Amino acid sequence: MNKSLTSIILAAGKGTRMNSNIPKVLHEVGGKPMIIHVIQTAKILGSEQVITVLGYEHEMVQEIIKDEGIKFALQLKQLGTAHAVLQCCNILENYHGNILILYGDVPMTKVTTLSNLMSIHENEDACCTILTTDLPDPTGYGRIIRNSNHSLVKIVEEKDASKEERKIQEINSGIYVFDSQTLFRLLPLVGNNNKQNEYYLPDVINLIIQEGGKVAIDKIIDYIEIQGVNNLEQLHDVNELYENI
Repeated sequence: MNKSLTSIILAAGKGTRMNSNIPKVLHEVGGKPMIIHVIQTAKILGSEQVITVLGYEHEMVQEIIKDEGIKFALQLKQLGTAHAVLQCCNILENYHGNILILYGDVPMTKVTTLSNLMSIHENEDACCTILTTDLPDPTGYGRIIRNSNHSLVKIVEEKDASKEERKIQEINSGIYVFDSQTLFRLLPLVGNNNKQNEYYLPDVINLIIQEGGKVAIDKIIDYIEIQGVNNLEQLHDVNELYENI
């Protein structure tokens, strides 16, 4: 019996490198705002509810997606991904099920990939399941640190990684499935003692590991699917890829 599913889409950032006043998630891929692609994917997966966490120019984003029948949470200060998810706490106060974390600027992830991620999460009865991939150039991404048994030891953000850790090509896509109760129990315990002074969502996973909880990994080959859009060049590339799917 599969647990119910809620999808949280993180979409609060301005996207400074886009050099545009339009919120990043409203830039179009295949003639449609990126965030609409992600919302539609979450719905096809069978999400009981979809919550978008908005921040920069949130009224503009809400106006564009107002007919999608989803819920909104606001993150008006950008204090990191764990802080963003924490803003959904009130909406999900009595929710028991799985929570899928997606991003409004990652429009290419396939439904089949996310379905497989969910299946692994259910089959392994995990507290959290992470989507990873190898990148030819992993710069900028958190690295997946495994032990000799290939189990996850920790996730380390690039700015906090050692020289050796930065050589690792397996990266954290940032896409996860969590057991809701585990997630919201541990979120308030996440600190911001790191180079960015931000509250990182991967630190919840590190806490699960420290507790001896089960974290599963789904490593995919097609890294194109998890590519985010951070600037106009990447937007152009993703549009070209989208046309060729």
